[in-house]
Amino acid sequence: MAAPHRGARPHARRMLAVPATAAAAALLAAGCGGGGGAGGGDVELRFSWWGSDDRHETTQEVIDLFEEKNPGITVTAEYTSWDGYWDKLATSTAAGDMPDVVTMEERFLREYSDRGALADLNTLEGLDTSGVDELVASSGDVDGEKFGVATGINVFSVMADPAMFEEAGVEMPDDENWTWEEYIETAVEVTEATDGEIAGSQSMGYNENTFNIFARQRGESLYAEDGTLGFSQKTLEDWFGLVAQMQEEDATPSPSESVEIEAGGPDQSVISTGRGAMAHFWSNQLAAISGAAEGDVELLRYPGETGNERTGMFFKPAMYYSASSGTEHPEEAAAFIDFLLNDVDAGRMILADRGLPANTEVRGAVVDELTDADARSAEFVEDLRPDIVDGPPPPPIGAGDVVEIIKRITDDVQFGEITPQEAAERFTEEVEAATQQ
Repeated sequence: MAAPHRGARPHARRMLAVPATAAAAALLAAGCGGGGGAGGGDVELRFSWWGSDDRHETTQEVIDLFEEKNPGITVTAEYTSWDGYWDKLATSTAAGDMPDVVTMEERFLREYSDRGALADLNTLEGLDTSGVDELVASSGDVDGEKFGVATGINVFSVMADPAMFEEAGVEMPDDENWTWEEYIETAVEVTEATDGEIAGSQSMGYNENTFNIFARQRGESLYAEDGTLGFSQKTLEDWFGLVAQMQEEDATPSPSESVEIEAGGPDQSVISTGRGAMAHFWSNQLAAISGAAEGDVELLRYPGETGNERTGMFFKPAMYYSASSGTEHPEEAAAFIDFLLNDVDAGRMILADRGLPANTEVRGAVVDELTDADARSAEFVEDLRPDIVDGPPPPPIGAGDVVEIIKRITDDVQFGEITPQEAAERFTEEVEAATQQ
């Protein structure tokens, strides 16, 4: 799955930080090793990524095509599940043995770049990023250097199941101009019309991106450009207030049910299991969720996108391609990333597995070959484009911890153990502690 999984592991951050002195020395030594270059004979690159068996199989086919088009360069695959990826990468980085090309997630981009582990892609000859969608082109930039280039794009959205609305006898919302109040009213109406058999909405409190959209609509953001917090306490308290209101008015499942649903991931979402009308997911998850639902699930814009200071939705890189600062083969590493990013034949293999292709030309070339769900995601993205203002900056070091922080606090709000004001205070305090540099 291209979108980031829930369990971003804070342990990876600690592992990378513990041997910092040794890691720094190793990185410096590796950085002085120089480029082997194709002129020195056959070159072997190592490429690491996480994902499913399907992704592994497809990526190996892409590697085979690259090797066919680039004789003299061999790419060795290093892949694992999401859960093991960050521990493995942290360990190899600390030992000065990071793969030449790595897949990076936004929560960890600043961490690895700040520690000198990633190369500035702007300095690598042979890598052309001019075709990358302008709305994510600078997303991998930190302090004027480019440490990652987007593989593809996703957008966080409200997913709605028309079959559930029909069963409840409730009209589908008009997402062109609905408000947050109307979102809650709609969810309550579905729950009440079915005597609780269908939940109006899955809880929106477990993913920090929902709050980020809410904050951006007010001209604020979850994080500022310098990595500090970019929102006011009033905005955060208002958002937790909406989470509490939805629970109090039975717009969402019970607190205990919400805990179980969240732990089950997309497969156990209220839409996938036919127990709810709306949920919050990344657009690239539409295929999986639609496949488990009774019929086609629709992507909706977030409430509050009109009538506020600005729109809050944004295009997010599904993940990044990055290069090790210690690679002995920077030219070949650049050539491989360029191939993954810009080669249409590679794009036809990858399709939307790493998000809708970041290169707009490649995206246009493969759109007719996408699955129905991915094609509808692509159409949704293009419909949104005129209204997207910008994207958020890379999260600060420690942002991976925020996944668990917001889940804990949301649980406490939904169980009625703390007030929205207390939730806002706790969230700010814990996130500041986690991201303190």
